[in-house]
Amino acid sequence: MSIDTNLQAIIKKNVCAALKEDIGSGDITANLIPSNQQANAQVITRQAAVICGIAWVDEVFRQVDPSLCIDWQVKDGDQVTAEQVLFNCSGSASSLLTAERCALNFLQTLSGTATISQRYADLVKDTQVKLLDTRKTIPGLRAAQKYAVTCGGCFNHRIGLFDAFLIKENHIMACGGIANAIRQAHNNAPGKKVEIEVETLQQLKLAVQGNADIVMLDNFSLELMRQAVDWTAGRVKLEASGNISSETLLATAKTGVDYISIGALTKHCHAVDLSMRFN
Repeated sequence: MSIDTNLQAIIKKNVCAALKEDIGSGDITANLIPSNQQANAQVITRQAAVICGIAWVDEVFRQVDPSLCIDWQVKDGDQVTAEQVLFNCSGSASSLLTAERCALNFLQTLSGTATISQRYADLVKDTQVKLLDTRKTIPGLRAAQKYAVTCGGCFNHRIGLFDAFLIKENHIMACGGIANAIRQAHNNAPGKKVEIEVETLQQLKLAVQGNADIVMLDNFSLELMRQAVDWTAGRVKLEASGNISSETLLATAKTGVDYISIGALTKHCHAVDLSMRFN
């Protein structure tokens, strides 16, 4: 997976903030070790996973001590098995220990996001649906987790409140109705995607009449989703959302909706169990 210039800048900020909160005025434990003592170490995974976060680890090591060396045995998006070596590293023993926790925090968290994303993607691999993430991310790590989602084979919804409209129930009420909300969105930001949430087929019809680009079917039953797909007949993209689990995912995909958004991809991730061992 490629890291663009914008994400690289975010990575530097992520790492700087993480190191600042961890090291503070200095790593007093690592300072017990003679400054000239060298060491070799390897990082292994204790469980099967999809790896993500290499650029964050590299940046941690660079900011802690640019002389540290890393030899990666995997790349982002790779599937690994338990006890597999992810990378070898060498250099100042104290620097390696200072960098260890921060580096592994990024790697295990982002790998956890990528792993659950792949698990969901695999469930619908034989359908045409695209699984989308949401804004339910770890504060400060949105770009990182959204990158991890793509490493696991899913797709990104909007990045934030600025790049696309998602008009929900409270917006609709405050704007005076579905038609008014969509019209105002198109007027305020021509060219930006306008998505609106609906709860009934009647609201769906109003959204289509108002020229929404995407309609989110909120907590629709499977039968209502099928009716929505049949009625729209491709005139508008449909996204299913709300209480969708791994148990209901495939059935939802088979209704014919274009997208399914799943908050669990980022908010329910379990950090992958990793370990650094000195040789």
